[in-house]
Amino acid sequence: MSRTAAIPDQDVVARRLLGGSVRRSYEPAVAIDWDAPLDPDKYFLPPEVISLYGTALWEEMTEEQRIELSRQELANVLSVGIWFENLLNRALLRQLLREDPRSSHAHYTLTEMGDECRHMVMFGRVIDRVGARHYRLRAVDRMVWDVLPFFLRGSLLWVAALVGEEIFDALQRRMMTDPRLQPIVAQLMRIHVTEEARHIKFAREGVVRRMQDAGRLERVLTGNLVGIGGPLFRTAFTNPAMYRRAGLDPKRARREARANPHFHEASVFGFAPLAEFLLGNRLLGPIGRLMWRRAGFLP
Repeated sequence: MSRTAAIPDQDVVARRLLGGSVRRSYEPAVAIDWDAPLDPDKYFLPPEVISLYGTALWEEMTEEQRIELSRQELANVLSVGIWFENLLNRALLRQLLREDPRSSHAHYTLTEMGDECRHMVMFGRVIDRVGARHYRLRAVDRMVWDVLPFFLRGSLLWVAALVGEEIFDALQRRMMTDPRLQPIVAQLMRIHVTEEARHIKFAREGVVRRMQDAGRLERVLTGNLVGIGGPLFRTAFTNPAMYRRAGLDPKRARREARANPHFHEASVFGFAPLAEFLLGNRLLGPIGRLMWRRAGFLP
């Protein structure tokens, strides 16, 4: 949405999104075929988005090793998704303390939180169903995650929500119809893309509305602090533990992944819609832009 476009009242937007939630929401417990067998020849993520695709190490791997790496990268991505949705829900709960509980805006916020709770359950069940283990936050990262909701307010809350949602959304839209995917993964992605579209709409309009009255300091702070997402995602998406679990040398694998032009291309693709939105709303400052570029998410 352009920063010059007319912004509907937040309750008007929320009522529309509430209607969409009634019409198109899913209960993963019944919407996913949990008993369907896994196909030993299918990937858990398409090869082209796997961090080592096209590298010298990738060429040395057998097809079985490549599929196993895709399993571990899926489990890692879903674990990261759980961390972000947990963070977002706690930040939204704090925001609700300042909302009118009668408003449609508050009601949609609660509806979104319910969606995110189901998504976390779905991610956890899929990690288990594909025969993987979840990935944990390091102790120091857990401490940061514990305090972050206290700082996510105003435009920073909505921008943080978009950082956690839009990159995954863009990549899932690219992947979910790939015939090489395990059916259970494709089902997960279709559900997540459908429901995240409403969450992204909610957060984008929250950003644009906030920017109508934001002062220069808030705009500068938000536009540069958003850059923290770049190195955070770079670290998360090249987690050495997933290479170790796939039977690879984690140091070599991480080094080759971070230098991999194919991985860089996938990262740029995932960030592109959000980058366009942030630039259109003057919310990607020079420091923020530099951090995303150094992390490999900008060309």
